[in-house]
Amino acid sequence: MSERLPTYGGQAVIEGVMMRGARGVAVAMRAPNQEIIIHTEPLSGIYKSKITKIPFLRGLVALWDALGLGIRALTISANVQTGEDEKIEGPTLYLTLAFSLALGIGLFFLLPATVGQLTERFFHWNSWWSNLLEGVARLALLISYIWAIGQMPPVRRVFSYHGAEHKTINAYESGVELIPENVTKSSLEHPRCGTAFLLTLVVMSIILFSLLGPLPFGWRLASRILLLPVLAGLAYEYIRWTAKHMDSRLVRMLVAPNLSLQHLTTREPSLEMLEVSIAAFNAMRTQENIVTP
Repeated sequence: MSERLPTYGGQAVIEGVMMRGARGVAVAMRAPNQEIIIHTEPLSGIYKSKITKIPFLRGLVALWDALGLGIRALTISANVQTGEDEKIEGPTLYLTLAFSLALGIGLFFLLPATVGQLTERFFHWNSWWSNLLEGVARLALLISYIWAIGQMPPVRRVFSYHGAEHKTINAYESGVELIPENVTKSSLEHPRCGTAFLLTLVVMSIILFSLLGPLPFGWRLASRILLLPVLAGLAYEYIRWTAKHMDSRLVRMLVAPNLSLQHLTTREPSLEMLEVSIAAFNAMRTQENIVTP
């Protein structure tokens, strides 16, 4: 029986990559003078709570990971590029998280729900068709948004570092020696990617919200907010399950759309970018061994 590997994740940042393990996190960034700067810290707080072991609830930790830890990593990488020492923590962090959540919920959930409600009111569509239109609008908004920001040169570089993150983790999970010349041969796609999580969440929202049937406008908007944690939990468990069963032909068919969408959020990285990603991964692994379980 093959050894079960730890589950590692990551995120692209400005001119760098964040790698997260079970107990520690590392961010490696290419400074303007071309030096690789590495920041490491142990994970604490919510990452040490029992929620991380409870199915469905641990999806909320994943959502916090993408927002809270992601914003902090982006801030650290921005400081390396500017030479400043601005920190986002405490009330500032929570306000930033609240604003980010409100913006995302408003754009991708409440706006499509409003469109669906308007079709019921002015075109007299039944609730099933209006909920379906809402879901299609949500999916179209997500894909259009990702495509649009991907046309910006700075974001394209971030997407290249996203590709470096995927290739590094894929190389590790394949048992390949982590040097840029080897890692560059690995795939850009990874089944545990945050992009896959977002697409899964949107598709599940189409199914779940369609089952709710007709609702008054206020309750319709409230349901989209209140059920978001449920959707996050379901999407997270689905991503975990598919990632563990990629040897199944059926599972590979199910995740094909998730992997395809990743081509919008990843680009082929240079060897220099892979060097940064590998440095982040190795620093994270060292941090994992230092931090007491």
